[in-house]
Amino acid sequence: MFWIRGVACQVSHWRAARARWRADVAAFRAAQKDARRTGKLPEHPGPPPTGFGLLPWLLMGMGAFSNVIQGKTANPWFGGLGLLAFNSLYIYVTFRCFDRRRREERSTRVALLLMALLTTALALGYGGNWLMFFPLLGLATGAVLRGPWLGRTGILLAAFAGAVSVYRDGSDAVTIAYGTFLSTMITAAILSLSEAVRELQAAREKLAHQAVEKERLRFSRDLHDLLGHTLSVIVVKSEAARRLAPGNLDAALTQIGDIESVGRQALTEIREAVTGYREGSLATELDRARSALSAAAVEPVVLRSGAPLAPQTEALLGWVVREAVTNVVRHAGATRCEITVQSTSERVSLTIADNGEGPPPTAPSPSLPGIGGTGLKGLTERLAAAGGALRAGPSPRGGFTVTAELPVEADDASEPAAATAPRAY
Repeated sequence: MFWIRGVACQVSHWRAARARWRADVAAFRAAQKDARRTGKLPEHPGPPPTGFGLLPWLLMGMGAFSNVIQGKTANPWFGGLGLLAFNSLYIYVTFRCFDRRRREERSTRVALLLMALLTTALALGYGGNWLMFFPLLGLATGAVLRGPWLGRTGILLAAFAGAVSVYRDGSDAVTIAYGTFLSTMITAAILSLSEAVRELQAAREKLAHQAVEKERLRFSRDLHDLLGHTLSVIVVKSEAARRLAPGNLDAALTQIGDIESVGRQALTEIREAVTGYREGSLATELDRARSALSAAAVEPVVLRSGAPLAPQTEALLGWVVREAVTNVVRHAGATRCEITVQSTSERVSLTIADNGEGPPPTAPSPSLPGIGGTGLKGLTERLAAAGGALRAGPSPRGGFTVTAELPVEADDASEPAAATAPRAY
């Protein structure tokens, strides 16, 4: 009864493996068809190897099977059961060896050990054609084993097969030993190479997916920072133009002209963000911040001291100025905003502080204490990638303060030192 259940389980596993193999073959053929139509090489590496590729090697046992059928084997019932048991164990092991998890399970190793004991018993009992089961045992061993023990196992198995051949027949020992060693090592090498190719293919697909996700996040951050600031400036200047229009038409027209300039600049920046070539300028962002704060009736105070900065550093600090000033205009309700840039030979610091009484942009995030809002989270990621840090929170003197720090790059340090006296904008 136990034997029948085992055979039924093996047949079920065989059918499932055949269904998976057919699906993989269909995918491979579809990829080949697309390749012929488009003229490009298919990226699909082909259907993965399965136990079906190792089944034809069972033909090496046809000599023993013929002896059983023709009655040339003593105790043919014992030989027939041994042949059936060997084939069943071989199929069980080879169909599990292409799945790493199944290959490393104890049941697979136990089946391989039983296969080795049965091969030894049949070879010692019958000799002759039954010695050809040793190369089949080597093939199954090479399909299951990996790592540094494979070479030692192959040599020991080949030596053992040769010794049994000498003891049983005294001839063909070298052929049996050599065939056992070759079947073990070549099978292991081919299957390991196939597995490595598929792992590299999977790793390449994963890296491509991560690159797409990274680009999507970059574009999402850029679009948020660009549109959030630009729309806030347009709203503020539109309100200013509406207030000024009844009594001072010229001033209102000036604000409308600024709205047009901001809109045109936003279109240019969005195009640059889409292509990934946008590089901000800290001086430009400081000028825009001064204009946006003035339009919102917030007194801007901008101080900058230290040596010139590298373009990459200026671009990052420009993003901080843009986001922080947008938050001041939209949320702070402040009347004064101080922007201070200080750089030394090692680090550069940017501080934006306001005297408003409004709430922070959003509730603080538990994962980023003191940092709230999508924009500030994006800035934190940008600065962290460059080795910097961002701090944001209420100031002890009132208002809200955002501080960004970045290490000075080599390009920064190589610039000639500028006057250290603060420059007011």
